[in-house]
Amino acid sequence: MDLIDDPSPGQNAPEFTVTEISGAVKRTIEGEFGHVRVKGEIGRVSRPRSGHVYLDLKDDRSVLSGVIWKGVASRLATQPEEGLEVVATGKLTTFGGQSKYQMVIEDIAPAGVGALMAMLEKRKKTLEAEGLFSPDRKKRLPYLPEVIGVVTSPSGAVIRDILHRLRDRFPRKVLIWPVAVQGAKCAPEVTAAINGFNALTPGGPVPRPDLLIVARGGGSIEDLWGFNEEIVARAVAASDIPLISAVGHETDTTLIDFVSDQRAPTPTAAAELAVPVRLELLSWVDDQDARLTRALTSTLGQRQQRLRDVARALPRPEALLSNARQRLDYMDDRLPAALRAAAQFKKLKLADVSGGLKPAVLIRSIREESRKLDERSARLAPGLSRSMRDKRQKLEQTARGLRMQLLQDDLKRKSDGFSQMAKRLSDAAKRQHSTRISMLESLDRLHETLGYKATLKRGYAVVYGDGEVVTTKTAAGQATHLEIEFTDGRLTLGAKSRKTKTQKAPEQGSLF
Repeated sequence: MDLIDDPSPGQNAPEFTVTEISGAVKRTIEGEFGHVRVKGEIGRVSRPRSGHVYLDLKDDRSVLSGVIWKGVASRLATQPEEGLEVVATGKLTTFGGQSKYQMVIEDIAPAGVGALMAMLEKRKKTLEAEGLFSPDRKKRLPYLPEVIGVVTSPSGAVIRDILHRLRDRFPRKVLIWPVAVQGAKCAPEVTAAINGFNALTPGGPVPRPDLLIVARGGGSIEDLWGFNEEIVARAVAASDIPLISAVGHETDTTLIDFVSDQRAPTPTAAAELAVPVRLELLSWVDDQDARLTRALTSTLGQRQQRLRDVARALPRPEALLSNARQRLDYMDDRLPAALRAAAQFKKLKLADVSGGLKPAVLIRSIREESRKLDERSARLAPGLSRSMRDKRQKLEQTARGLRMQLLQDDLKRKSDGFSQMAKRLSDAAKRQHSTRISMLESLDRLHETLGYKATLKRGYAVVYGDGEVVTTKTAAGQATHLEIEFTDGRLTLGAKSRKTKTQKAPEQGSLF
């Protein structure tokens, strides 16, 4: 419809509401342009919580606002980034709320190889700044993995080359995770495959790989672009399983080559990096076995020769033991005499010690203790008398200033205390006297035990020669007659008519 009718002269122009004008403009723009493709550089990019994406497409002179709805943004192969030159496909429309026109974008594609390389370089700098390219975080590849996980297309020549190379070098178990290796599905599927392998439980029904290989054949930068996506690079960096990237040919470089633990120029080279050559290992083991055998033989020979050389310098066992045996025999001969001498020495020492225990010494000790006891007993009565006089005088002096009842009470207390003290003194004297009596009785029993009368009862006898005690064989032979005293009497041997000297009994404590 026409927005402005040509009015006749003299008539006023028609009136429209704001909404009518906005709707007319919207229908005109959408009907005139329909779907368009716009080439430009992405400027401002905004991602609110709603999930929609708002951006600006610009060139050196103009700016075009654009919007990508949430459902479309999640399916885009190329996510919008500031500074990226793209070709946007969509339709033009207006937004009456702000009186502006904008483009509803349905697809975005980089505008040529230059734009892709610029976006790739920007991603590289971002990931490198985060430390994902650091050699310190790269993991060491296992020398001989039990299970190898391969992320690639199941129908291409790449998987056949990898399996063939593994079979030739060292056969291993291989798990294949089929993915799309180009197009919009490539990046999400490769990311899911890497995360899926890492999520497997060790020892579970599906074995967890010890090594991962992400492989693809050669192609253009557009074909390999799925391996340049940031989600793939971050999945490779976060993998706990060591990973080899083998994307494209030797001259092709993708973003995952920088974050992977090892880059292989080709998929075949990745298989060669994954496992060693079995025949080379067997040859090396055989060579090491031969070297070990030679080393052991040589070492044993050297040790045997050294042992023989040292053995010649050692003395014979009989020579080492001969001196010890001779000393043992010598000590064995001296032992009986030494035992007899030691026994004799102990007897003499015992006789010396027992000689000091004479009855006279014991009697003197008893008399001395009795004398001391008598002296203390004699001193006790005067002391008590003096104490009583002192106490009485003190009592009289104190009584002059005290009342009779108090004096009587105090006198009674003092009297009771005196009685108790006297009783305690008497008890102490009795105990001491009893103790002394017990000591005297013990000493008397010891006197009886050490006396020669008790010794006679144990089977000993006293020999008198001519009335004197004899202790040697020579003295007994020189006596004219002998007299032996037993516990029940004496027995005379020899001449009885000869008048004997006055016999003298041995001292108490002497046995001979």
